Parts: sequence; C-alpha cells; structure tokens
Amino acid sequence: MNNALEIRNLNKSYGDFQLKDVSFSVPKGSIVGFIGENGAGKTTTLKAILNLIHRDSGTVEIMGMDTVAEDKKIKENIGVVLDGCNFHDNLKTADISKMMGSIYKNWNPVMYKRYLAKFKLPDNKIIKSFSTGMKMKLQIGVALSHEPQFLILDEATSGLDPIVREEILDVFMDFIQDEEHSILISSHITSDLDKIADYIVLIHQGEILLDDDKESLINGMGSLKCGTEDFNKLDKDEYIRYRNNAFGYEVLVKDKGKMQKKYPEVIVDGVSIEEIMLFYIKGVK
Repeated sequence: MNNALEIRNLNKSYGDFQLKDVSFSVPKGSIVGFIGENGAGKTTTLKAILNLIHRDSGTVEIMGMDTVAEDKKIKENIGVVLDGCNFHDNLKTADISKMMGSIYKNWNPVMYKRYLAKFKLPDNKIIKSFSTGMKMKLQIGVALSHEPQFLILDEATSGLDPIVREEILDVFMDFIQDEEHSILISSHITSDLDKIADYIVLIHQGEILLDDDKESLINGMGSLKCGTEDFNKLDKDEYIRYRNNAFGYEVLVKDKGKMQKKYPEVIVDGVSIEEIMLFYIKGVK
C-alpha cells in the first residue's frame, strides 16, 4: 500500500454546490497541500473523507481500508485538526488527557506532556484563557499524541503569527520523516505549502483542476509577460492560462526554460503556488 489516502470519484450535492468526481491521493510519507478559494469544496471534501457528511457516491480509503466499513479502526489511526477549537472552554490540559485516554487505545500521556512543554502551553489555565495560537497548538498536540499514522488538517496555520506557524510547520516536517506518516493539509496560506508540501491539489467550484508534485510545478511552470503582438505568436499548447490587463498579458506557461529560449525577447519569471492558483482560478483557458 503506497497511499495513505485514496479518493475516487467522490460526489456530494447540496442545493447550490456540488463536489464533482473528486479524485486524488496522498502518497505515504508525504505532505499534500489542498488549496482553493473559500467555498471551493475543501472543507466539504475533508468532511466527506471523515464521514462527517454522507457522500452521494465514490469511495474513500485510508491506509487501504474503506472509511465506511472500517470507520472506527481508521479513526484510531488518524489525527484530525479542524478549523476552530473543539474543546470546552472550561477544560484544562490535564482534563483533555484524561478524556483522550478513554477514547484512544494508543493515547500517549507522556508524548502529550512533551508537546505541551514544546508549545509552552500552561497546565493550570482553562482553555478559555488561551490565545488562538495556543488553542491551535493544543489541538495539534492532541492530534499527534495518540500516535496516528495520518494527519488531516483544515486551516491548521490560519490566524497564527509567523513564528508560531514556523514552529508548527517544523512539527509537521518531523512527523513525516519516517516515511510511514502522511499529512493532508488544506490551507489559504500557500507560502506555508511552498515550504513543506510534496504535492499540491487545487479544487475550484467542486472540481479538481490540478494535482501534481510541487517541485514539478515550481521548477516547470513560469509566468510570461508580453504585449498583444507577442501573445498572438504563442502556440496554445505552450500555455495553461492567461490574464489580460492594461499592461499587456501574463501567461502561465508549462515549461519556462523552453519558452525563454524560444521567445528571448519576452520575460519569463518563476511562479509560486499562490500565483499558479490565481492563474487557474482567475485566468482564461
């Protein structure tokens, strides 16, 4: 089994929104960044993976097990952090350890205390007094302390300052080092994914538009800037999307090295994950 997660032809229809044949995988030992604008279908997909909503059709397998047939066994082996804190305001960190110990067979109170110390979280204060960053670090510490093989994270770094984000990203990188652990992380902060993701999956209006390894995207694609005359010379097979503004054309090209050689008179810059996403969502095909 090479994939921690395998989604095939997942469909879910609401009145005004649909997931349409969503298919992608999370290879074992990797971090997959799941991106898209608000309302694109990221959280709906994650909820369908976790059986928090009923899916209309399609299959989801985690570690080779069907998520419907093996729901309880799977939940023992995955750590989940959803947007917002799910612990009661009046609990203290020690209370959470007792609760989790009764839920998870593999709950590791020693590991939990290590994460509390690492994240500088106080033992004697109620969660209500925690900052947003502290609450997120607590949730991540809890998710990791029942020793899961796979983490599913929904906006786990949003609203956090850069220092805290860096700290959490380091924890995620440590988690996958043994190549047995894997992470699926949805995020608006694409610069975080520039740092840690191995693969990028882009969803837009309920459909997967892009699913590729990050290095191929960053090393291959480029942003070509040119005027109307040069744009009209381009072969349509050479670019993916374009945008037209008062200053001319910006074109997302498949092979920046090849394009720079073929059209030496134009500028071809490198692109970030965010720029690629904006081209796919805002650009013209």
